[in-house]
Amino acid sequence: MTNESPNPCKDDPGFESLVSPTLNKLTDQFSSLTFYSLYVVKQRSATKVTFPLVWTNTCCSHPLYRESELIEENALGVRNAAQRKLLDELGIPAQDVPVDQFTPLGRILYKAPSDGKWGEHELDYLLFIVRDVNVNPNPDEVADIKYVNRDQLKELLRKADAGEEGLKLSPWFRLVVDNFLFKWWDHLEQGTLGEVIDMKTIHKLT
Repeated sequence: MTNESPNPCKDDPGFESLVSPTLNKLTDQFSSLTFYSLYVVKQRSATKVTFPLVWTNTCCSHPLYRESELIEENALGVRNAAQRKLLDELGIPAQDVPVDQFTPLGRILYKAPSDGKWGEHELDYLLFIVRDVNVNPNPDEVADIKYVNRDQLKELLRKADAGEEGLKLSPWFRLVVDNFLFKWWDHLEQGTLGEVIDMKTIHKLT
C-alpha cells in the first residue's frame, strides 16, 4: 500500500493490491513504455483479476516491499521493479533493459472499477525506455503483443472507441495516451525527452 505522498505503508501481497468497488485504498504502480523503432503494446492475459484481455502499455505492475524497490531517490526502486517485471511478463533479460536506461517522466493518480468486484486506485509512475529487445511473453501475464507506429496506435484507439473487434484498452493506458503519450513521443524523436520530465507533480486523472 502507499499514500499520496507517496510513501509505502506496508507489505501488501496478493489481492490486497486490488481494491473493492469503493476504491478507497491507494496502491503504488509503475507503467513501462518500451520503444525500439515502434512502440510495444500488450494484451493482458485472460487470467488477470482486473481488466483481463484489455490492451495496455508494455509493462505494468507494483513494486514489491523489498529494499531494492523502495528506493525513492531518482525513482530507482520503481526502475528496479520495472526491470524485474519486464522479465516476468515479456521475458526480457535484465541486461537488455539496464536500470539506468529507464527515464521516469511523470506520475498519475487514477481510479477505475473493473468488474463490480475488483478495481484499481493507484499512483502510477510512468517510465520510458528505448531498447532493441527480443520479447518472449509469459502466457500467464500476456495474451498478445503488437509493435505499433503512431498511425497504428491511433487505429487501435479508434477501434476501442468504436467497440470494434471487442477491443478494449486499460483505463490507465487510455489516460496516458490522451494526456501525454503522443507529446512524449514527439520529444523522444526530437531528442528532447528531458524537457518533459516532471516527477514533482502528481497528475490527478481520476
